[in-house]
Amino acid sequence: MANPVELAVGENAPNFEATVTDGNTIGLSEMLSSGDGVILYFYPRDNTSGCTVQACDFRDNFGRFNESGWKVIGVSTDSAKSHQKFTDKNNLPFELIVDEDASLHEAYGTWREKNMYGKTYMGTLRSTFVISPDGTLRWVRYKVSPKGHVEQLMSDLNVA
Repeated sequence: MANPVELAVGENAPNFEATVTDGNTIGLSEMLSSGDGVILYFYPRDNTSGCTVQACDFRDNFGRFNESGWKVIGVSTDSAKSHQKFTDKNNLPFELIVDEDASLHEAYGTWREKNMYGKTYMGTLRSTFVISPDGTLRWVRYKVSPKGHVEQLMSDLNVA
């Protein structure tokens, strides 16, 4: 397997068009054209403990991000049906991208070889990317912790 992409602050964010939970398609350039930036966070699985903590942290601070000009979007390899259950159960006010083939994960370097209990497999490296309205990466973190990471992000972006 080739080494995964490793994006850095200041680089152009990989452009994409993707399907969200309700079947609609969203595109990065279209979202940025509104003048808002995008917080794109990658997480391993809907309805797991860490992913729920992270999603609810974004949910609880969604209004503050929105007022500061940031759109929040989650990405996992789960199905639209799984995303809908996750959204409904946790009252998530933001879109979740359906990336079942992991192509968006690969573009952002979050689809990685992982090892658990001596078994190697491919999976999502929990990561967050902040994309400025001009399309450049303003904040990049690979291997974030589900707890406390949103607070750090808000502090770094001066979100009140």
